[in-house]
Formats: sequence, structure tokens, C-alpha cells
Amino acid sequence: MRVARILLIVVVILGGLFVAADRISVHLAESKAAERAQASEGLSHKPTVSIEGFPFLTQVAGGKLNDVKITADDIAAADGGAAVRIDSFHADLHGVKLSDSFHSAIADSADGSAFLTYADLSKVAPSGVTVAYGGTDSSGRPLVKLTGTILGAKLSVVSQVSVRGADSIGLHAQDLPKAFTALGLEDQLRQKIDFTFQLTHLPGGIALSEVTPGPDGVSVAATGKHVVLAN
Repeated sequence: MRVARILLIVVVILGGLFVAADRISVHLAESKAAERAQASEGLSHKPTVSIEGFPFLTQVAGGKLNDVKITADDIAAADGGAAVRIDSFHADLHGVKLSDSFHSAIADSADGSAFLTYADLSKVAPSGVTVAYGGTDSSGRPLVKLTGTILGAKLSVVSQVSVRGADSIGLHAQDLPKAFTALGLEDQLRQKIDFTFQLTHLPGGIALSEVTPGPDGVSVAATGKHVVLAN
């Protein structure tokens, strides 16, 4: 009986040490991954990396992590000479394969989301134009509202927002004011208020899939397969 108790105590102690070693290892790995992500993507703040699943060490030994979550705030995504600020970004990565002495990491699939405030959208809008929430149209589709001074006249229009390609978002005004169209200025006006901007610093292989305006800003969904995290 005493032997059984001793064995039980040893197993419990060893199990506790393994858990401690596993948790210490995963925390170190998360910190290193965050540092590499910050350096490789030129981020101003270190992101949060969470490696899910237990035990971590057996996942590493197998060369593949089940799930990895990444959260980052205040990302400056360059758009040519401008800087489109992403207020927050979150990604869930599934089946992250590690290779080349852990210098390479590719996820089987990934889902993510980003949030952009209207204040930041206004900074990449045409000069003199402010972007805000525009309510919904007759079909319930959310819109954004553009106000400002264009071509020497005050303007207020609602625009649809949509994904353009893998990493860009476009705004297209629904109806133009008669004050402009009556003067034949429709084309000139659209060149000013219909615009597209690009989001960079997203993991390679992930693409924008949907954009939804809301009262506080624009939510962007992204998805991808064979997403390159480090290479």
C-alpha cells in the first residue's frame, strides 16, 4: 500500500513538473513568436500570441501546432505614401506546420478580422472629406456617409463599402447630388469621392472576404489557406 502511495505521489509530482515545463515552454514560444511577428511586419506594438492545446511540447515534437491565436492593435498598414491605421486585428490559425528549425511556419487555414475607425478612414479619404456611419439602405445594407467640400461645393453622399481584391476596400457613392450631375460633373465627382485603399501587414495568403460598416467603424473579415506566418 505504501509503495502504491509513493508511486502515486511520484506520478503526481512528475506530472506537475511536466505541466510546469510545458507551460513555461509555451509562454516562451508565444513571446518569441510575438517578437518575430513584430519585427517581420514592422509593427509599432508587439502583438499577443496564444498557442492553444495541451501539451505544447508534444505538438512541437510533431512539428505542427493545433491552433494559434494572434491579436494586434494599432497597426499602420501602408497605402502608398499614406498610412491606413488598423485599430485592431485578430486571427485564428489552424494546423500551423513548423519546419526549418522553426524558422518557417505555414497554417493550413486561417480566419481573421480587423476593425477600422471612421476617424482613420477619414484620413485616407479625399482631402476635405469626412467618413461616418450612414445607416442602412432599403434592403438593410449598411452604408457609410461622406461629407465635406468637393469641387468648391458642400457635399453629402452615402456610399457602399466592399472588398476589392485580396487586400483592398473600396467606397462607391450610391446617388450623386443633382447640383453636380446637372452641371455634367458626375465623372469628376466620382474621381474625388469613389476611392479604394489597401491594407498591408496581413499574413501572406490571407485575403479579405467581407466588410461591414457599423456605428463605430468598419469591420473587415478575412480568411485564407496555406497562410505564411514566417518563411
